[in-house]
Amino acid sequence: MGKRDDSDEAYVIDLCNEVLGETALAQHKFDWLLGDPDTKGRRAKLPVDAYWPGHQLVIEYRELQHDRPVPHFDKPDRLTVSGVHRGEQRALYDARRDTEIPAHRLRLVVVRPADLDADSRGRLRRNADADIAALRRILPRDSDEDRVTDAFRTWLLTEGWTPVTPTDRWTDIEAVRRSERLVGEVKGRTSEKGVDVDIAYGQLLRRMTSDQPDVRYALVVPTSSVKAVERVPPQVRRLLRIDLYEVTDDNRVRQLAS
Repeated sequence: MGKRDDSDEAYVIDLCNEVLGETALAQHKFDWLLGDPDTKGRRAKLPVDAYWPGHQLVIEYRELQHDRPVPHFDKPDRLTVSGVHRGEQRALYDARRDTEIPAHRLRLVVVRPADLDADSRGRLRRNADADIAALRRILPRDSDEDRVTDAFRTWLLTEGWTPVTPTDRWTDIEAVRRSERLVGEVKGRTSEKGVDVDIAYGQLLRRMTSDQPDVRYALVVPTSSVKAVERVPPQVRRLLRIDLYEVTDDNRVRQLAS
């Protein structure tokens, strides 16, 4: 097992995989996240610690050297391509990640040793139960609609779909699979289930700008709204090419019968 596989970073990513129900792309590089140019003008892609496409989530595990001077890591007598020592460059690139990742519509969560069970030197004790409990508090999205969207997007990936930037900016989720295209509207838990579902059906109707038979529409709801979405008769849903999906409280996805 390599050094990185034994690291606290790898340990934290493994725990996040368990919490999120999806395996991360570790040390992932985006085309738009770049370092400073070297002497030949070349700009290397900056890696992120972990990226979960289904959750549109990036996690950075930042150990103590990211927040305070550590001569062993900073190497103050050696300049980088940015013209500063390694510690200053690390801060510069962290700030670039903090700006660019949200700007590209991804969620960034920064996890530090102090968020988990760590000693005074920032070394994790690897108390998995305590650390998972802490990550379950840190990682959830702000709303239940976000939770339902993340679970459905992750499910789409397992089914061979590729989420894409929606054609209509108001569409919640859009994905392609070979010649097929899926356009989806997502709802979370609500006290006005019937009203919100009726609004969702209306929103889908406005998205129906293509008569191509390989374009389908999806209404994705939590378990609490299943009865409300099924009030529209199956034959009507079939004519409109609307499929219904349920996301359970434990984030499992199932397609409802039409």
